Amino acid sequence: MSRKPRLVVPEWPVHIVQRGNDRMACFRGEGDYLVYLALLRQISKRTSCEVHAYCLMSNHIHLLVTPQSANACSKLMKELAQRYSYYFNRKHERTGPLWEGRFRSCVIESSRYAVACYRYIELNPVRAGIVNHPAGYAWSSYAANSGSRRDPMVSPHAELSAIGADAYVRLVADAVDQEVLREIRDATNGGYPLGGSATRGKAGRPRKERKSVSDTDLFSGGGVS
Repeated sequence: MSRKPRLVVPEWPVHIVQRGNDRMACFRGEGDYLVYLALLRQISKRTSCEVHAYCLMSNHIHLLVTPQSANACSKLMKELAQRYSYYFNRKHERTGPLWEGRFRSCVIESSRYAVACYRYIELNPVRAGIVNHPAGYAWSSYAANSGSRRDPMVSPHAELSAIGADAYVRLVADAVDQEVLREIRDATNGGYPLGGSATRGKAGRPRKERKSVSDTDLFSGGGVS
C-alpha cells in the first residue's frame, strides 16, 4: 500500500510527533537530551525550519515548527533521526531502529490552534506526572516561551507574539479543554489540517486566514500529550 502524501505548506506551522520504536526510551540521560537539542538547533537552521516549541519526553518528542519550503520538515526529521540514532546506538552499544517509522504531523490552520499547540507540547511533562508545572521540566521550550530564559533556537510564532509571554503564562495555568486536546491528537495522528475549514482526511492547501483571537478563544485552547 502506498504511503499517504504528507501535507506540509510553506510558512504554515506544523505540529510534529515522533515516538521511540516500540515505545522504547530514546533518552537515557542528560547528555542524550543535550545532543538531540544541539542537532535540532543545527539542522533546523540548515533546513529552514523555524522552531517555536519543543518537548523531549523519555520515549517521544514534540515539535512545533514553521517550514519555509514544502520538503523542509521531511529533511529536518530525516537528518535529525539519522544522526541522533547513530549517536544513541554508539553511545549505548545497541543496534536496530530507534524511532517508530515515520513521524506524525499536522498543519495548523487557525490562529486559535497555534496557541493551543504550544500548550499541548509544553504541558506534556505535567500530564505525565513528572512535574507540577512546565517550568520544572528542563527539556522543553517553556522557559523560552514564558520569557524566563533566552533560547536562540526558539523563535515565537506570530500568534504567541501577539499575546505576549505574560498572557501565555496565564494560559498555561488555565484549565485544559479536552475537546481541543482530542482534535490536536486526531489531526496529528491522521495527518490532516487542524482547525478552520479543513475536513478530516482531506489533504488540501489550508485557507490562509488570519483573524484576531479573542480572550475566550485563547483561554479555551487545550494542552495534552
